[in-house]
Amino acid sequence: MGSEKYRLEHDFLGEKEIPANAYYGIQTLRAIENFSITRLPISREPLLIKSFGFVKKAAAMANRDCGVITKEVADAVIYGSEKLIEGSFLDQFITDMIQGGAGTSCNMNVNEVIANIGLEHMGKIKGDYDFLHPNNHVNCSQSTNDAYPTAFRIALYKKIEVFIQSMQQVQNAFAKKGNEFKDILKMGRTQLQDAVPMTLGVEFRSYATTIGEDIQRMREVQRLVTEINMGATAIGTGINAPEGYAEKVTRYLAAITGLPLTLSPDLIEATVDTGAYLQISGTLKRCAVKLSKICNDLRLLSSGPRTGFNEINLPQMQPGSSIMPGKVNPVIPEVLNQVCFYVAGADTTITMACEAGQLQLNVMEPVIAFSLFTSLEYMTNACDTLSEKCITGITANHEVCYSHVMNSVGIVTSLNPILGYEKCSAIAKEALQTGKTIQQIVVEEQNLISMEKWNEIYSIENMISPKFII
Repeated sequence: MGSEKYRLEHDFLGEKEIPANAYYGIQTLRAIENFSITRLPISREPLLIKSFGFVKKAAAMANRDCGVITKEVADAVIYGSEKLIEGSFLDQFITDMIQGGAGTSCNMNVNEVIANIGLEHMGKIKGDYDFLHPNNHVNCSQSTNDAYPTAFRIALYKKIEVFIQSMQQVQNAFAKKGNEFKDILKMGRTQLQDAVPMTLGVEFRSYATTIGEDIQRMREVQRLVTEINMGATAIGTGINAPEGYAEKVTRYLAAITGLPLTLSPDLIEATVDTGAYLQISGTLKRCAVKLSKICNDLRLLSSGPRTGFNEINLPQMQPGSSIMPGKVNPVIPEVLNQVCFYVAGADTTITMACEAGQLQLNVMEPVIAFSLFTSLEYMTNACDTLSEKCITGITANHEVCYSHVMNSVGIVTSLNPILGYEKCSAIAKEALQTGKTIQQIVVEEQNLISMEKWNEIYSIENMISPKFII
């Protein structure tokens, strides 16, 4: 192998040849040799790399102010960090998303890339670490155990924000349909049996309301990741960090990210605690479960069309069968259901990983990050798909909805105040046994109420907004 194609780097385990044009170094190379798990590099999460750029830039600024690195070194680290923030050099972040070592490989991948970008900026060659060192300078006053979780939290905050925006689109789409369907009478159902009348509009508005509640819950848990442990270094004692560094780096980080970041009052606790991730995952699972339930409803309401409920029509997206001509399936709600199942499974992974930490560090943070990142990404994509390719194109079958109401036995409930529960039960039983309508039995055959009273009770207005009528 020619020397022009490789450079030689070393660590305390030995030496390795690194591709000469690579900005990563020996510890990154060891990581890709050791961890081929997901085969998804950390560059798959650009927000994580950008967040690491914020962390390293703020650390360099704080270290400069504390006098532990020179202005020249600080400027080089800041320059390299800003390249990460702007999204450059993503192809150099090759470490697997899931790795042993509590994220050390990820942190060192960042340190090495920034160091080599900075070296070139200083007019030096890659790997000439005497002038700018991945550990001594880029990682100065840090450990993986504060840099990695801080970058993770910044990225997580931003990914939650994107997810919330996609949820808001779903909420708005359902609210618009609620208004569009406000005068369409239909039958409500409990336990898949006829209950009492309602409108399709209030049904869809209820979906908007429940999603709005989940948006509020996500806003609440989003705030949990704004408490960081920068300056904790290895276990929270702040070893190797100068006095005042923790406060300075936190202030710089809050300023350059624009996020309301605060320093944890107990860095020992903050370094091992993963409670925020548990709560975020649980809240995300709540969102997934409720969205999946709504998609179940959409599939039921559109079922048939000739032998099912057929109260709504979902947009026809693709042929539904390789053998049955004319069949169209509810593929968009179905795919969202499957994403929701994934999120529920990822929540179990996160639960186990959070529990598996020992003593002063939880080494399982990479799989927590992977699970939360993928869950948020998949849910965001699924919500965008649901709003754009399903909800906005839903139409209602007015006549079918009204027919279901008038042929239902459940409407006898409105006669309880006039005829009493026992009499209404007998009427319902007769209707079920004979197939007659409630109107036939009550008005035409038994003359229990007049047609005028019937029309008053069963007017569309009264069934939409029931009044107590006797």
